[in-house]
Amino acid sequence: MEGCGSPPEGAHEIVCPVEMEYTTLMIQITADIAIPEDELHLDFVRASGPGGQNVNRVASAVQLRFDAAESAHLPASVKARLKRLAGKRMTMQGVLVIEAKRYRSQERNRQDAIDRFTALVRRAAEPPKPRTATRPTRASRVQRLEGKRRRSATKRLRQAPRNDEQ
Repeated sequence: MEGCGSPPEGAHEIVCPVEMEYTTLMIQITADIAIPEDELHLDFVRASGPGGQNVNRVASAVQLRFDAAESAHLPASVKARLKRLAGKRMTMQGVLVIEAKRYRSQERNRQDAIDRFTALVRRAAEPPKPRTATRPTRASRVQRLEGKRRRSATKRLRQAPRNDEQ
């Protein structure tokens, strides 16, 4: 849009409606879903792993927190799928926590956390493909019954012989 300029480094997109007096940095997930960057809380902590002499001095790891339960920018169906996909990365209160400590630099870890967050929400935004009911083919039914017969015969041979002459 005119007058908005390019987004600062690390931002994904600037949404600049004409009616608004300020610009909000938005993370574009899909064509319909955009999340304001100010809903993401980034904490920088010390990371284990690579870092050389800096590892004990620089807080290069990033903890990204996003309150999915309170976000007005996510539809309820996306929230439900996000909760299922996030697993133990989501707290009981509905806060998604993503840790990024793959790189030595704080900026790369910050970008990695935002990219992983975007990918996760994008996956949650995809509606599941409905299952179409199909009937088993005749050949597959015959094959299944033949396998059951073979298995039955094998188990019958393992049994102790019965005495029917009593």
